[in-house]
Amino acid sequence: MGFFGKLFDKKVCDLCGGDIGLLGNRKLEDGNMCKTCAKKLSPWFSERRKSTIEDIQAQLAYREENQKEVENFHVTRVLGRDHFVCLDEDAGKFLVAEGKNFREDNPDVLTFSQVTGCDLDVEEDRDEITYTNSEGEEVSYRPPRYRISYDFYVIIRVNHPYFDTMRFRLNNNSVEGAQTTGFGSGDPTRTPDYQEYWNMGQEIKAVLTQVRQDARAAAAEAAAPKAAVTCPWCGGTDVPDANGCCQYCGGSLKG
Repeated sequence: MGFFGKLFDKKVCDLCGGDIGLLGNRKLEDGNMCKTCAKKLSPWFSERRKSTIEDIQAQLAYREENQKEVENFHVTRVLGRDHFVCLDEDAGKFLVAEGKNFREDNPDVLTFSQVTGCDLDVEEDRDEITYTNSEGEEVSYRPPRYRISYDFYVIIRVNHPYFDTMRFRLNNNSVEGAQTTGFGSGDPTRTPDYQEYWNMGQEIKAVLTQVRQDARAAAAEAAAPKAAVTCPWCGGTDVPDANGCCQYCGGSLKG
């Protein structure tokens, strides 16, 4: 079979068994996947071509379970404006959503303890401003003038079986900075929009860093050996139960 014969050869998805259209194949290490199955994968997943059929089957099973997590997710706090970091502080979980109507998108739900780091990356784009002189030529100002814009990216590093980075842009449209010259004409970042997104990104970074630390401290405390104490109510000596109460009389041993 020649090249064109292989190109137009009918393919079947190794995940769902459905036919794959001409431009619909998503190649796996040992098979093929259709666009429909590919859309069910995590949006943060980028190792598809290096994945086997078995790998993808496992991830699709995880994604089905994740949908249940999304349905049970109770939003207690929202950070961001165009892209959202939603927290379920009671359950110690979070997700990243592109809109407030996120439940249909099945965003990955992670625990606070899965966060390994968080940063804000600001990308600057600088374009020179020119003018047309009397001879119809486009020339630079002296000193040069620049139009500057910024994009704000949050990078959340996580411990997860299918991805290790969640990178998303806070702003839908680039944020304009103040115009500047080659000799400087003030700080181009000192605009209300720039400051708003800067503060927004710093808040997300601070909150996720703090909840990660709190979750890990709580886990370490729970794993630490419990010391026996004397109950002030009944005088018995033993390790407090899971609720911090005396094993004998049930009296509280907290504080």
